[in-house]
Amino acid sequence: MHRLAIAAATAALGAALAAPAAADIDRVSAEGSVAEVADRLEAAVSEAGATVFARVDHGGGAAEAGLELADAQLLIFGNPQIGTPAMQDDIRAGLFLPLKLLVHADADGGTWITWEEPEETFDDLEIDDDAAYLGKMESALQGFADAAAGGS
Repeated sequence: MHRLAIAAATAALGAALAAPAAADIDRVSAEGSVAEVADRLEAAVSEAGATVFARVDHGGGAAEAGLELADAQLLIFGNPQIGTPAMQDDIRAGLFLPLKLLVHADADGGTWITWEEPEETFDDLEIDDDAAYLGKMESALQGFADAAAGGS
C-alpha cells in the first residue's frame, strides 16, 4: 500500500510539474512539409532584417545516426537590437539567445511551428517580466511563425 501511495504521489507531482511547462510553449499549425515551412520561415526572418545563424535538421541528424525521429528543423536567428538589451540586463541571457523556432511534424502528418515564450525563457534571470524587449521577442516569434504557417 505504501508503494502505491508513493507511486501515485510521484505521478501527481510529475503531472503538476509538466503542466505549467506546456503552457509556456506556443505553436501554430502550418501548411506544407517541414522543409517547405522552414524555407518560408527562413525567408520571413531574413526579409525582416534578422540574421539567420543556423538551421539544424534534427530529423536528418537522427537518420544519419540510424535513429528514428519525426521530421524537425530548428531555425536559430536574432537581431542585436532586440537581444542585446536582454544581455545588458543579465549576461546569462546569452545562454538562451539567439531566438529559436522549431518546425516539426506530428504523428498525424501535421506540421507545426513551436517556440517557448520569451518571458518564460528568461524567467530565472535578472530580467523584468515587463521588459519591452520581451514583448518584441514574442511579437517577432509569433509574426515569423504566422508568416511561415500560411502556404503562399
